[in-house]
Amino acid sequence: MSETVLLVGGGGREHAIARAVAPDCDLYACASNRNPGIADLAAEVRSIDETDADAVVDFATDVDATLAVIGPESALAAGVADALDAAGVYAFGPGAEAARIETDKAYQRRFMRENDVPGCPDFETFEDTEAACEYIDDYDGHLAVKPAGLTGGKGVRVTGDQVTKAEAKEYLRASDYDRVVLEERLVGEEFTVQAFVANGSVRVTPAVQDHKRAYEGDEGPNTGGMGSYSDADPTLPFMDATDYEAAVDVLTATVDALPEYKGVLYGQFMLTADGVRVVEFNARFGDPEAMNTLPVMETPFLDVLTAARDGDALPDLEFSPRATVCKYAVPAGYPTDPESGARIDVDEDSVARAAAEHGTDAGEALLFYASVDAREDGLYTTTSRAFAVVGVDGTIGDAEAIADAALDAAGDGLRVREDIGKPALVQRRIDHVERLRE
Repeated sequence: MSETVLLVGGGGREHAIARAVAPDCDLYACASNRNPGIADLAAEVRSIDETDADAVVDFATDVDATLAVIGPESALAAGVADALDAAGVYAFGPGAEAARIETDKAYQRRFMRENDVPGCPDFETFEDTEAACEYIDDYDGHLAVKPAGLTGGKGVRVTGDQVTKAEAKEYLRASDYDRVVLEERLVGEEFTVQAFVANGSVRVTPAVQDHKRAYEGDEGPNTGGMGSYSDADPTLPFMDATDYEAAVDVLTATVDALPEYKGVLYGQFMLTADGVRVVEFNARFGDPEAMNTLPVMETPFLDVLTAARDGDALPDLEFSPRATVCKYAVPAGYPTDPESGARIDVDEDSVARAAAEHGTDAGEALLFYASVDAREDGLYTTTSRAFAVVGVDGTIGDAEAIADAALDAAGDGLRVREDIGKPALVQRRIDHVERLRE
């Protein structure tokens, strides 16, 4: 029987999911924006707010969906997976309660402490802003200041790195969050390992390093992610196999303590002088990390989905031994004062040719749309990230060369963090970890 899959969400992450699943199913999609890349792959894209569970269920029923994949965290928090499951459409994504592992950072840390999940930093949670400010004053060291709820990856402030203690207190008072988590500042190199989870199975994917800072050299404010890279094996150049296994142990312990979990479990880790620590969990694919992982996954994504729905063990995952480098193109002023409404030209054919001209026989260049305004006369920027290109090849260096060429081919008028995946920045990560291990 042919499967009919409903994809919820319209960003770069969802474009990567659509590309991975579309060849093997009848694909439908719904989102609050119209992603032209997803529209080219889906039989229909319906304009629906991703958090409107009733509307999503109605669409799933209309198209006789047999499976659903939920991309954004906002939909998970709104209980869209619960509503689809209740309507008889298996949703690959956790229900709202299980998704609290991402959507409630205070719950996340308490969950780790209570279930002896390794890698948890020292932390305290506060509902009173002034009590939190007093803790900041009294703490001997630097802190990560985290709103307990969702902030799109942009709500964290780190004393001694991004802000002073006085600025952190001013930020809390101005923001007036209901709850906040204050935890020890972790120093090291961040990396991500994502896992497919269902029926007790935990199937892990290669490690990825995202680059949150807006500008070259890790300068500027945090963003939703300016780009990322992965290597041809499961680790990254600054990691060893033991570091990767420690991250996998954390994911496995989390699922052991949360047996009802299904979907993607994303672990963001910090490799510190004291080993691997947990920065946070997400209850879905990362964006951009999905664009690194799915293009090199040789196991059909649909096989993962059907096994999850049918109550089977998930298949073992196979990945091609290739590296990936993803770079986002963003509007001028992003993320603090982004300019929208600028017309952009994207030459998809030239992007595809970039691999043939700048890579090896294993090379590939992929384009993923994120947030563009598609009008009759072309594409225009919004206030968010516009599109990403991904270079895929045998080494990080070759993949980066493809990504650069693909960006040149894609068109002008957008800003890119050029240093992602370049040898100098990768070596800086290696040197940093070597100093930590001394």
